[in-house]
Amino acid sequence: MYKLVFYVPAPDLEKVKDAVFSAGAGKIGEYQECCWQVAGIGQFRPSAAANPFIGQAGQLEQVEEYRVEMVCADELIAAAVQALKVAHPYEEPAYDVWQLAPL
Repeated sequence: MYKLVFYVPAPDLEKVKDAVFSAGAGKIGEYQECCWQVAGIGQFRPSAAANPFIGQAGQLEQVEEYRVEMVCADELIAAAVQALKVAHPYEEPAYDVWQLAPL
């Protein structure tokens, strides 16, 4: 089992969650589309070579984003990450994948 954590701008929250859920993430027992999310402010400065979705190269940007956490079965994690990358508006979406230890 894995935990997938990603950050997404507020207007794209539901679209990205739907894509990751469609890939099979977010299932806990008999429950589907399970996640935890919290709003916050993300910050980044695109380099001169970047093609930013929000902001301009070289300028510091702060954006209202959500941190979303969900679990994902071993056999579905690669598809879930791919779905995240395709649905996410950013050129380089920020995400973490953690393998969970069985008890």
